[in-house]
Amino acid sequence: MLKELIISRVRVKILRLFFLSPGNIYHVREIVRRTEEEINAVRRELAHLEKAGIMSKERRANRLFYMLRKDYALYYDLMALLEKTMGLGGELLKNKAKLGKIKYAMIAGRFARHIPRSGNEVDLLIVGKVVLPELGQIVRKEEVRREGEINYTVMTEDEFEFRKKRRDPFIIDVLKGSRIMIIGDEYELVK
Repeated sequence: MLKELIISRVRVKILRLFFLSPGNIYHVREIVRRTEEEINAVRRELAHLEKAGIMSKERRANRLFYMLRKDYALYYDLMALLEKTMGLGGELLKNKAKLGKIKYAMIAGRFARHIPRSGNEVDLLIVGKVVLPELGQIVRKEEVRREGEINYTVMTEDEFEFRKKRRDPFIIDVLKGSRIMIIGDEYELVK
C-alpha cells in the first residue's frame, strides 16, 4: 500500500527499516545490507530524506550514520502509516479475510513507538469474530521480528460493548491511550 504512495522502492525500504525500529542508528553499509539495495540508490534516498528533514546524519570516526529526526513534523504520522501498512497492522490488513469478521483492530501508540509496557497494558485489541489460530500465527511472527512478547486481547462485539457500558477499567484505559486504528472507525470505537 505504501509503495503506491511513495514511488521509490528504496525509500520505502529505508523508511520501513527506521520506523519499525525507531531509535536505532545505522551505518550506510548496514542500510544497504538490510534493504538489499544498491549503495548508490541508498545514498541518493538518504540524501532526499535528509533534505526533507526526516533523517539526520552523524559522522563517527570515518563512518556516516543515519537516524530519524523525532522533531520532524510528520514523524508520528509516518510511524503510524508504516505500522499500519508494513508492521503488525499491515499483516492484519493483508490477512483480514482469513482472520474472520473484525469490527475493530487497534494497536497501542506506545507499542508502535517501541515504548515498554508498564503493567498490564494491551498492545493489540481486536473486536469481532476472530479465527484465533490465524491471529496467533501473525502475532508470533511479529513477536519474532520485534524480539519480544505482544500482549493482545480479543473480544466479541457484545463483550466489548457490555464492558464499555459498564466502564470496565481495562476498556477505559485502552480507550484513553493513544492508538493506531487498523480496522474500523475510531469515533465509533470510543463513543
